[in-house]
Amino acid sequence: MPKAYAYTRYGGPDTETFVHVDGPSPGPGQILAAVRAAGVNPVDGKLRRSMRGPGDTGEPEFPIVLGNEATGVGEEVGEGVTGFAAGDAVFGNTVAGGYAEYAPLPAAGSARLPQKLSFTDAAVLPVAAATAYDGIRRLGLPAGATLLVTGAGGGAGVAAVRIARAFGLRVIGTASEGKKEFVEQLGAVHVAPGAELAARVRAVAPEGVDGVYDLVGGEALQEAATLLTDRSKLLSAGAPREIERLGGARVARARTAAVLDEVARLVVHGDLDPHVGRTFPSERAGEALRAVEEGHVRGKLVIEAGA
Repeated sequence: MPKAYAYTRYGGPDTETFVHVDGPSPGPGQILAAVRAAGVNPVDGKLRRSMRGPGDTGEPEFPIVLGNEATGVGEEVGEGVTGFAAGDAVFGNTVAGGYAEYAPLPAAGSARLPQKLSFTDAAVLPVAAATAYDGIRRLGLPAGATLLVTGAGGGAGVAAVRIARAFGLRVIGTASEGKKEFVEQLGAVHVAPGAELAARVRAVAPEGVDGVYDLVGGEALQEAATLLTDRSKLLSAGAPREIERLGGARVARARTAAVLDEVARLVVHGDLDPHVGRTFPSERAGEALRAVEEGHVRGKLVIEAGA
């Protein structure tokens, strides 16, 4: 029976274990992929701690396989799937977990892997990079405009900075002092987070900012909001209640093949670096998730099958 890394109840790391699962088969509109690599994200741990996903209702069926993005080779396609076939290299968000030997992917939200893009690099694109892309596109700022990205040193923040730069924007990014050089290498003006953030941003951008893409929430979001007169240009990847109260909006995820194709194109053309900082073999999946949950990770972490 195929093996997967899952959690058996809501809670902490002690709920995680390797399990044997029934041989999966793709449902209608799905692609069953033999997983080559899976991205590791903070949301994986949040869901294990009982943070319900959008639209989740009813009682969960444990064990629940971890992981929200994966790449692999198509084994079988489900009813109604067109444009994909067994043997295609694909990447996308997962239907039921990616820390596994096999994972079903939604065909509508998956894309073929370009020849010049590795499985490992593609594994980190569907969550952080695609979220960043959706946000930058939603803001719709013209070339030459100034964008503030809070949390520029994190996975989605790094992607947001690079995608914004590819769109011709000037970027100011907040990150810890330890990531100052890293953020500047991405092409952003570094500003330290914390109290009086707005004053520090005004010091480097006396003409103001044209948009804010928040990836932190809390005090950072509240201070960033004061920099805008047009709150339609205030966007957050989280904090739904906070952002609504401030007059902004939460980024709406497209989750389409077209977005993944575009993000992959940016990587292939050198405009976006996936920044995979470290890879882990599948038997060390728990260690990979611990590293992400504990923070201070530079770049993205990936679990590789057979690594």
